Amino acid sequence: MVKLQANGDAGQERPLALADAAVLLLDARGLIESWSPGAVRLLGREAAGVLGTDISELLAPDDAARVPALAAECRAHGGWRGLVSALRPDGSPLRVDVQLAPVTDGGGRAHWLVLAGEAPPAAAWTMTRAVLERIVDRSPVGMAVVDTDLRCVWSNSALERFGGGSAQGRIGRRLGEIQPGFDAEALEARMRQVLESGVPQLDHEHVGRPRSDPHEERAYSMSFVRLDDADGRAIGVCYTVIDITERYRSRRRLTLLDRAGQYIGRTLDVLRTAQDLADVAVPHLADFVAVDLLDAVTSGGEPPGGPLGDEDTVVLRRAGQRSLREGVPEAVAGTGDPVTYRAGSPPVRALADGRSWRTERLDPQGPDWAAGGLASRPAGFRELGLHTAMVVPIRVGHVTMGVATFFRGRQDAPFGADDLRLAEEFVARAAVCMDNARRYTRERGAALALQQSLLPSGLPPQEAVDVATSYRPADELADAGGDWFDVIALSGARVALVVGDVSGHGLDAVVTMGRLRTAVRTLAALDLRPDELLAHLDDLVGRVSEGEMVTHRPGNESDALGSSCLYTIYDPVGRCCTMASAGHPPPAVVTPDGTAAFADLPVGPRLGIGGLPFETVELPVDEGSVLALYTDGLLAGSAPGGSGDVGARQLRRALEAPGLSLSALCESVIGSVVSARPFDDVTLLLAGTRGLAADRWASFDLPADPSVVARARGAAARQLTAWGLEHLVFTTELVVSELVTNAIRYGSAPIQLRLILEHTLICEVWDGNSTSPYLRHPRTTDEGGRGLFLISQFTHRWGTRYTTDGKIIWAEQVLGQDGESGPDGLPDAVAA
Repeated sequence: MVKLQANGDAGQERPLALADAAVLLLDARGLIESWSPGAVRLLGREAAGVLGTDISELLAPDDAARVPALAAECRAHGGWRGLVSALRPDGSPLRVDVQLAPVTDGGGRAHWLVLAGEAPPAAAWTMTRAVLERIVDRSPVGMAVVDTDLRCVWSNSALERFGGGSAQGRIGRRLGEIQPGFDAEALEARMRQVLESGVPQLDHEHVGRPRSDPHEERAYSMSFVRLDDADGRAIGVCYTVIDITERYRSRRRLTLLDRAGQYIGRTLDVLRTAQDLADVAVPHLADFVAVDLLDAVTSGGEPPGGPLGDEDTVVLRRAGQRSLREGVPEAVAGTGDPVTYRAGSPPVRALADGRSWRTERLDPQGPDWAAGGLASRPAGFRELGLHTAMVVPIRVGHVTMGVATFFRGRQDAPFGADDLRLAEEFVARAAVCMDNARRYTRERGAALALQQSLLPSGLPPQEAVDVATSYRPADELADAGGDWFDVIALSGARVALVVGDVSGHGLDAVVTMGRLRTAVRTLAALDLRPDELLAHLDDLVGRVSEGEMVTHRPGNESDALGSSCLYTIYDPVGRCCTMASAGHPPPAVVTPDGTAAFADLPVGPRLGIGGLPFETVELPVDEGSVLALYTDGLLAGSAPGGSGDVGARQLRRALEAPGLSLSALCESVIGSVVSARPFDDVTLLLAGTRGLAADRWASFDLPADPSVVARARGAAARQLTAWGLEHLVFTTELVVSELVTNAIRYGSAPIQLRLILEHTLICEVWDGNSTSPYLRHPRTTDEGGRGLFLISQFTHRWGTRYTTDGKIIWAEQVLGQDGESGPDGLPDAVAA
């Protein structure tokens, strides 16, 4: 293998760009041994037609005659640079800029290395040699040739500006010896690859620190081309070097800004956004970053107004921090902890005047800016290993929310003006996101607080069901939703279980939820069947939406219109459940043996849509069963567009968890089906059913005969005596007498009296007439009409509800002597 050895300096001339240069290798007699693709492009001659030819045959006659003199000058000066006229295949001349260097191979044979390129117009060569040499010295392109052992055999003067000494001093040395610490192994690996494959590698980007300025990172673009002899054997590599540091820095800055745009502000959380800012800046910009905010900002409030003097000590809240070193030893506080800055310190001045601050060198003896801090933390910058810093105020408009502080310790280079501009870009992006997150936190907090105030704060007194509920709001990227639930005590010891889902999010949805819940409670007080109640609610929503659209009040109509509701009534006496749905998923029923299934309930249209009527379904429910009412967020999972079928299977499996209490089952279902950050609001209501024992209620069938009234009073008195409620006998006899008399006089058969002992004493009279009674105030001269008035005065409450074949008039009385009941809502005798 041929081994090139340099005979001397190749001259101090302007180098040629390698991508456009023609590279030739001549033997000692001037015969062409190697003809590169660049030579083919320059002179239009193929290698097969010129190899072995004397170089003078390719030159104009005058320049051909000069070849011996040029060779002698090259030997004397170690190289030659000038212009010659070469001949194209058609005989036309081409002015060529030539660089000539003498080299020898490993056997001591002499060769000539020729680099040629098309010369500029002749007028450009009228400059003196001194002027030309000054231009050569400013050339940005360095060039060198190495042999097969990767030792330098030739380089131009421009390469000296990249470090490594003079061109003469490079001869015979490898890159690792010329530029220690320059990652020479990686570059030599590329040269070997070019030697082996013959494929040029162009525009390879290399980043390093020159020995002349080890604190500054530089970037270079390098190209590598193999040199071959006449037999096609590799004899070396020619490479060029261009400094692209500014382009590299600009591209890196754009890359970092793009990364900041992707990572900063991914959530509507102030503290998360502050941490994102620190994460983006380390390690590409700084070694340690701390983000400190005013207390009001972290909680979603407005920053305090008025100017801040730099003579004041300021207490901020550490919102985010990141360090290259494990454990963040530079931190004065943990995330979320307060940080007190000394008066006059750069963070305080940045807060006061709203201007950034930068220093290339921190005073190693200077005290830390923060007062107090962690006891285990060193107190000075020298102990912390920090040598340069920047402080950038976090501002939106004229409002300052905090400061971001950037430090370097491991990176030797001090912060420059470009670093400060990049830090300000980072902070500006984060400031807008923090302000949005702050405002959103405040509005969402208000919506959630309003929502919680509108949801039931406790359960009404009833003994029909045990209830456990769970409400999981959507993650912080979604506004508060309109999911709601309610438990309403009804007449006859029954209880209504309600779950609804308002379409839309935000304050409008929350307000609409409150309106719908109030409407449902109002309609429930009328003792309507589920389908009748939903029909009235549907009509109400439709009329309200139409009214708001007519009066040009957009907003709430889109929330109420299309909302869903499931209304269920459980009767502990009959142990049955009556339900109807307006666009809401059916409930799940868990039997006492632990098997879960979804109720076969026809789902009607959503509220306000109209169309098909609502349908009521009555299901028998065993005592000890669990009714699970929920919103569709539980079925959709944690992602938008989640499959309801998959969610239903997950819910059914979660409900079939044996041995759990009702509250534990509720938490278990939410934990297994819903993610930590659900996409939609989730509401789950579990009702464990109870049955009213047979000795807690009594029923009497009565004929439509006025004489039966006395018998009914006697039966009621005996039943109350058995329950230990003798103090209520007189009032109950009055109620029974009036209700039975009205049923016989104004109603129709069949007539039934029923007494129910729950947390109150309930007296019900059934008849087959649907005529509605009403309360009136009789005049003193009237002989009748005082029955319902007396009942309203002597009982806790009373009312009427309708059945498919008649009506029921009922009245409730509290159990205690003074309106108080004993343990478990029962009189002492019954409880015993």
